[in-house]
Amino acid sequence: MKTEELETIRTRESESRDFGSEPEVAVDSTATDTASLTNDSQGCHAGKDTMLKAAQEAGKSPILDQYATDYPLGPHDKPQSMCPAFGSLRVGLRMRRTATVLCGSACCVYGLTFTSHFYGAKRTVGYVPFDSETLVTGKLFEDIRDAVHKLADPEKYDAVVVTNLCVPTASGVPLQLLPNEINGVRIIGIDVPGFGVPTHAEAKDVLSGAMLNYARNEVMSGPVQPQSGEHSEQLKLTLVGEMFPADPVIVSKMLEPMGLIVGSVIPTREWRELYTALDCQAAAAVHPFYTAVLREFREAGRPIVGSAPVGLEGTATWLQAVGETCQIEQDKIDTAINAIKPAIAASIAASPIDCRITLSGYEGSELLVARLLVECGADVRYVGTACPKTEWSEQDCAWLEARGVRINFRASLEEDLSAMAEFKPDLVVGTTPVVQKAKELAVPALYFTNLISARPLMGPSGPGALREIIMNAVENQKRFDGMREFFEGVGHEHSAGVWEQVPEKKKIKRRRSDVQKKPRKNDAVEGAVGC
Repeated sequence: MKTEELETIRTRESESRDFGSEPEVAVDSTATDTASLTNDSQGCHAGKDTMLKAAQEAGKSPILDQYATDYPLGPHDKPQSMCPAFGSLRVGLRMRRTATVLCGSACCVYGLTFTSHFYGAKRTVGYVPFDSETLVTGKLFEDIRDAVHKLADPEKYDAVVVTNLCVPTASGVPLQLLPNEINGVRIIGIDVPGFGVPTHAEAKDVLSGAMLNYARNEVMSGPVQPQSGEHSEQLKLTLVGEMFPADPVIVSKMLEPMGLIVGSVIPTREWRELYTALDCQAAAAVHPFYTAVLREFREAGRPIVGSAPVGLEGTATWLQAVGETCQIEQDKIDTAINAIKPAIAASIAASPIDCRITLSGYEGSELLVARLLVECGADVRYVGTACPKTEWSEQDCAWLEARGVRINFRASLEEDLSAMAEFKPDLVVGTTPVVQKAKELAVPALYFTNLISARPLMGPSGPGALREIIMNAVENQKRFDGMREFFEGVGHEHSAGVWEQVPEKKKIKRRRSDVQKKPRKNDAVEGAVGC
């Protein structure tokens, strides 16, 4: 994005612009007392309940009710994970010819932008700033509309994605009033508040579902431009969920004896892949939490298959389910299964994993990884996932529970740590704070997101890829023991270090919840709940 384009987004004009045939949109700023969000006891620090109530009063009840249905909470309020908006931001930034604009606090936009570039994004993130005045008067919506019009260049973009973070959502900024398209560029507005979307994994579904809905309506309206190089005569299976780039290729090879190929993977990398995704015999819910995406497939009349081809038994069961769903002859299904079984069996035999493991994460693929580990011989005792249980995860859940694995959906950090203490694993696979605690206890540990989920899992490649990193980590136990022995006696936590007199552990004084914070002079509405 050029400098002048970025300035367009960052700068608010003092006068409204005339966009020809585009009608003016009146924003009712009296729908909620937005000013109540501007003092220090409210705003982004008000807490979930206050923000949720403000959003409902501002007319956001329909979308929040849909989120509550699509992404049901667990026994506790919210899993501990990164800001949910990172998930939808990641999906948009990975798509070619797609512009991304955030509307939220400066600190949250900075954090999301930093994280996205840390994970390899090489695209500009647009930002529409605001203050109390523009939020209350409705000028913020006009600023967003102006920025979208400036960005909507069909020579550069197929789509512009605008995302409301916490405060704009709570204030009722109506992105649904943005035009559906400008100059042939699709405009997609979504709300991704921390108080409405539980995890960043499910925020991927929010944007992917919105895009697929838009594409489905385009297809219903008339002919669309197909994906370049597409073989329309072949029967296709759409895979749903982010996965290692080699996995779709491997799966497509598995499907060939049945006359099927992998047509597209959602989230997609370009807009036209959405058309290919809809032009399928069935959709495979590899990651089972994509509720909005799978709803679009159902609306399009496409059947859905759960689980994924991981391990020997898992692959055979999945291929059988895909074949039956796509109405493939049984002899072709048997041919596909028999063609791949020897290679997977040989890979598992050559990749034994002999250790006890507890596993947790927030990517949504935790149950698939656990299945593969169990088939490779690992003693998996516990699987915790921040994602909810859905009808598409039931098969994997039942398979694991039948083998003595405890499954915990919407798992909290405390539950993951408790499982680690209870089962005393040889290796802990988990989120950053779980891994940190494990290493503090001198237990080998691996970060699930970067070291496990970012590897091939399907077909013959899966067992070998996992065994190498798993067993290398387990063999580090001797190093942990050596370090613990070397540092024995230097203290722990408050007493860490060498002391003539060990200090007493200070009690943490917590602020009384009923004490009102003093308002600050700066009443800017900044921050995001759940980041």
